[in-house]
Amino acid sequence: MEEEISISVTIAERPYRLRISRAEETNVRKAVALIEQRIREYSGNYAFKDRQDLLAMVALQYTTSFLNADNRSGREEIHERLKQLDSLLGKHLQS
Repeated sequence: MEEEISISVTIAERPYRLRISRAEETNVRKAVALIEQRIREYSGNYAFKDRQDLLAMVALQYTTSFLNADNRSGREEIHERLKQLDSLLGKHLQS
């Protein structure tokens, strides 16, 4: 079983204690850094009442990006399967 560690991170000026696998630590810290960077960008460009507004916009942006990437990979998989099907049909029609 993967060793779990306890780490502290700060997101939108709030500290959080997490228990994660050691293998996840690098990605978790990178994710926190990206979130914090995006919060700083939004706070410099948009009016906001509190950090929750900024965090909501960051969540929206990353979720939208994730869904767009997921849709692209799904289209690529469908395209590849269609090519395989076309190849199989071509072989069948030639015989």
